[in-house]
Amino acid sequence: MSIARVNSFAFSGIEAQRVEIQVQISSGLPAFLMVGLPDKAVGEARERVRAALTSMGLSLPPKRILVNLAPADMLKEGSHFDLPVALAVLAAMDVLPAEELAGFAALGELSLDGRLNPAAGVLPAAIAAQGRGWGLICPASQGAEAGWAGELNILAASDLLSLINHFRGTQLLPAPPPGELGGGAPYLDLADVKGMETARRALEIAAAGGHNLLMLGPPGGGKSMLAARLPGLLPDLTPRQALEVSMVHSVAGMLTNGQLITRPPFREPHFSASPAAIAGGGVRARPGEISLAHRGVLFLDEVPEFPRATLEALRAPMETGQTTVSRAAAHVTYPARFQLIGAMNPCRCGYLGDGSRECGRAPRCGEDYQNKLSGPLLDRMDLVVEIMPLMPKELAWAKPGESSAMVAARVALARARAVDRFGEHGPARNAEAPPELLPATDEARRFLQGAAETLRLSARGQIRALRVGRTIADLAGQRETQKAHIAEALAYRHKMPKQAVLET
Repeated sequence: MSIARVNSFAFSGIEAQRVEIQVQISSGLPAFLMVGLPDKAVGEARERVRAALTSMGLSLPPKRILVNLAPADMLKEGSHFDLPVALAVLAAMDVLPAEELAGFAALGELSLDGRLNPAAGVLPAAIAAQGRGWGLICPASQGAEAGWAGELNILAASDLLSLINHFRGTQLLPAPPPGELGGGAPYLDLADVKGMETARRALEIAAAGGHNLLMLGPPGGGKSMLAARLPGLLPDLTPRQALEVSMVHSVAGMLTNGQLITRPPFREPHFSASPAAIAGGGVRARPGEISLAHRGVLFLDEVPEFPRATLEALRAPMETGQTTVSRAAAHVTYPARFQLIGAMNPCRCGYLGDGSRECGRAPRCGEDYQNKLSGPLLDRMDLVVEIMPLMPKELAWAKPGESSAMVAARVALARARAVDRFGEHGPARNAEAPPELLPATDEARRFLQGAAETLRLSARGQIRALRVGRTIADLAGQRETQKAHIAEALAYRHKMPKQAVLET
């Protein structure tokens, strides 16, 4: 009887948890059994391992082979267990040295011919392996991704045979090439937007402070055009944020070519997306759009067309910056610190308030349509701006506005002022800051308190107005928030023609 062990990882959110692959080969009827709460993809690893060994001219011994995935009470999901199972089986067959494998963790999917296919989660697995003092064995196509973990012994192989030759001393696997920084797609220029000074100002404030923005206006007014130009106004992610965002995309299997994500992600799901696709979930509790938009922007076009349950699932993550997918077997938490940008028509037909094309159900049409957004969700929108399209003559004579580069420079300066105020380990944006960290004059605070009573703002709405005012002050270069900054913040907060009753 022989026993071999190989380390691997299971994923709970972006956290990699150690799993020990234990293989025992003993006398008995020929069998290949897997225990330790594997899902269907893990259970199918038996046939992929058998086929890969056969393609190399090896065959499993006619004995009882038992594979245990420890700890046994943790659900094991994903095809990345193929490689560690194969390595443990080979070590138990004395093909590979078990003592050398003990210093590595492994993950990767096997093809039937022994090639190694990419697997999700290499980056968080590499970081976890580096923290435990292990090396990492992974597919060759993901060696650069693993390299972002820092000083780490990486064996990036293209197939199982090259790994066997490496450990047996007949071949030396080269070090993987260094990964590249992802630059993202080219950005659309804000100079393309003519007129709409109020909307441009609101977009700049939203970019500078990371505030949620809702744009309301008829079709063709420029709402989607403005939202598409927001990424060009945002500064690069910090190294810590880039690693965090890249880990989320790695677990989702969306980190291509080992490129580290350095720009804020921009996600725009269709309104037919399910609650699990937006908030996360499904059979394997994968990250949803709000987690893929972590440290970036989630753009929802035609917000009222999204199912009510989908929109309500955004409420808690907008406050906490994370989302928890609860299942009977486990609770999985993903980061979800996103900036919500929404766009909607004033009514279902889109022309409420337009005398030339007014619908026959006005104003009831608009009331019913806007009431699809609940009061608590509206209360979390920091900026609400009404966008009216330019007339053809106005559009023809309007001059181009400021370019994205000019606005982005002001946004970067405002963000730098916030970082100086909060410190390196404090809130990343004003939208995340507690009120005690937002300096304001006594006059501004008294004005906000009086306005909150008059406008019947909730406590949340009052704090969010203070945050927006602080961002306006940062853009103006003021050390303290002034009364005028609070007044502008409140003006943006109350632009809805039909304001739902806000609930706390």
